[in-house]
Amino acid sequence: MQGLKAILLICDGMGDRPVPELGARTPLEAANNINMNTLALQGECGIMDPIAPGIRPGSDTSHLSILGYDPYKAYTGRGPFEAAGIGMDVRKGDIALRCNFSTVDESMVIVDRRAGRIEKGTDQLAALVNGMQIEDVTAFFKESVAHRGALVLRGPGLGAAVTDADPHEVGAKVHESKPIDPNDQASAKTARIVNEFVRRSYQLLKDHPVNKQREAEGKALANIILPRGAGVAPHVESFEEKYHLKGAAVVETGLIGGIAVYLGMDIVEASGATGGLDSDLMSMGRSVLKALENHSFVLCNLKGPDVAGHDGQAKAKVEVIERIDAVVGMLMQEVDPLTYIVLTADHSTPISVMDHSGDPVPIAIWGPDVRVDSIQAYDERSVIGGGLVRIKGTDVMPTLTNLLGTQEKFGA
Repeated sequence: MQGLKAILLICDGMGDRPVPELGARTPLEAANNINMNTLALQGECGIMDPIAPGIRPGSDTSHLSILGYDPYKAYTGRGPFEAAGIGMDVRKGDIALRCNFSTVDESMVIVDRRAGRIEKGTDQLAALVNGMQIEDVTAFFKESVAHRGALVLRGPGLGAAVTDADPHEVGAKVHESKPIDPNDQASAKTARIVNEFVRRSYQLLKDHPVNKQREAEGKALANIILPRGAGVAPHVESFEEKYHLKGAAVVETGLIGGIAVYLGMDIVEASGATGGLDSDLMSMGRSVLKALENHSFVLCNLKGPDVAGHDGQAKAKVEVIERIDAVVGMLMQEVDPLTYIVLTADHSTPISVMDHSGDPVPIAIWGPDVRVDSIQAYDERSVIGGGLVRIKGTDVMPTLTNLLGTQEKFGA
């Protein structure tokens, strides 16, 4: 069938476990999701392991997998995706790291890994550290949305095999970055540069006017920058070459935008997309429709459920899922009849865990010629037994390109 198109709607961290506060229901089960349920009723459903059963995926590795790229081969670290997604230049030989503006006390103990989810002033803080010279290395830094940022180290003899300075938990001291292999001199140099960057970031940021103002307002200070996820630029086949589809991405965070950049997908901006719970999700939905006008495939990542999951906010997660449900309804009404919608999540971020887990996530495919099954609702338990049964993330694109008719036949 000519003119077939597809939307891949990934609700970040939407999967969950039963929450006592919600009557032993997951946020998806507790939410009033009339449109998601309709999509499931009219579509083909199943359960998906983004990478493999029990594997705790990052948003980066799970998106690569769902887009059909083996994360064990294509993934070179999160930093390059984060940097590329916010427009930074990552060259051959550079080491890129994702970063958080964070809050530490005078003993270098983490008080808040996300600096109170700071929303303003990070551009001023970034300007202080951008272009920092450490030995013969230049440290380029740029702020992203909210507390996020990226660091690119450029200089001779650098290696990416280093541990994180970010301890990944409140109450722990800032870690000293180290080479994973003590005999790896290139990575030892990178670790030394990272540690000096972290030390200087604290000295430069702690008394900045932005933080003085935050202190006066009783807000968490953004008084240190913590890098993690070091990596080098990946070399992957473009999305269009791989699938014969012209792809676009409507995203809220630099990380997912960076993945799209490396895959050669066009980035479509959505006004009001913040990466937080206040994001304008309907604006993102309208941007998806706009992108469909001259693209055959549109990826859209909606960050809100993951934010609520990491913060352990069950009611907030229910509320943002219901806002996503409104976007799903709008898309189902407005898309051309020859359009498929794939609704899923990149991973679970359970309220009880406040981090990513290896629990599978629901998936549903809606559109022309799908084999409608007997599933009546869209949530973690209702979709079990659907026509898709239990699949891996790397099964999504072959399933979709088969429906779209763009897949080459295997064999005679």
